[in-house]
Amino acid sequence: MSNLLKDIYSVSFYDNFSDLLVEVLPDFDKQKFITAIFTDNWESKELKQRMKHTSFVLHQFLPNKFSKAVNSIKKIISKLHQNTGSESSLEFMFFANYIETYGINDFETSVKAIEFVTQFTTCEFAVRPFIIKYGDKMLLQMHQWSLHENYHVRRLASEGSRPRLPWAMALPELKRNPRPILTLLDNLKNDPSEYVRRSVANSLNDISKDNPDIVIEIAQQWKSENIATNALIKHGCRTLLKQGNTDILRYFNLDNNPKVEVTNFKIHTRTIAIGENLEFSFSLCNNDVKAQAVRLEYGIHYLRKNGQLSRKVFKISERQINANESIEVKRKQSFKVITTRQFYVGPQKLSIIVNGQEREIANFELT
Repeated sequence: MSNLLKDIYSVSFYDNFSDLLVEVLPDFDKQKFITAIFTDNWESKELKQRMKHTSFVLHQFLPNKFSKAVNSIKKIISKLHQNTGSESSLEFMFFANYIETYGINDFETSVKAIEFVTQFTTCEFAVRPFIIKYGDKMLLQMHQWSLHENYHVRRLASEGSRPRLPWAMALPELKRNPRPILTLLDNLKNDPSEYVRRSVANSLNDISKDNPDIVIEIAQQWKSENIATNALIKHGCRTLLKQGNTDILRYFNLDNNPKVEVTNFKIHTRTIAIGENLEFSFSLCNNDVKAQAVRLEYGIHYLRKNGQLSRKVFKISERQINANESIEVKRKQSFKVITTRQFYVGPQKLSIIVNGQEREIANFELT
């Protein structure tokens, strides 16, 4: 069985899906549909390419008029609900792409379709062209969705409007000025669904990369006795914490120069090959007469293609260290090949970070 995400679009998937289309679409030709899906370059297509290709092929079998095509999609999704009992399925995200592609000039029909479809498969990518094309009109709709009874629709309001949503179309106006979505996020900060609250936190984290002062302002406004809301704020400030932003460190009662000492720092695997683990250890000593709050992290200064080093920060823990207490820390960092990071062989660096400040740094070699 394949471990590649793109292979959710398998022969059996299209066989089952086309059987359902036979039930819903008059005169549907299953063999013609399957043949159109599996083109000569199918194997070389990545996940989003396969998704978009499915949307394109489906368009050939749905009514030409967009509003009628949407009605057919709603019938298909209702049938899928009935047959599988599934509430949400990633593989059917081509329905959202269909609306984005073929409904961009029909705002009213598309908005209603998005609201329906996102309750089955996320439309977070599909709403972004509508935000760019319709601006305030679409943002007003998303504010209304933030008050929706269905948590999938509420999450769409926050996730779809994220200024820096990964793998999605950029929203340069919201990167420059995110204030139009702040009321929307405020509506959702105490949402009963953790799924929604986590999306709000991710949006705050996006905003912090371009407008840190706004996120610090929001953190002050939202601070409360509510544990879930405070956890949301902390998750939304994670980039600021990793950057050692002094204002946010102070907000979380972290001294940017605590009286602790890093000792016995050692990289145990000075030379490693791609696929192996970098192993290291160190001690942290509190030489003060009072307990101190510390946020421990480490940074990997990865070698980039251009020969420069680029640091990525990883959290170890956040805790109180008692007066005269010493703790030992041991960690492993995997250099196993993953799709989201390209490794380059050569000299790299590892640093130990305490409350946002690099205390120790050492070299290692990746081969």
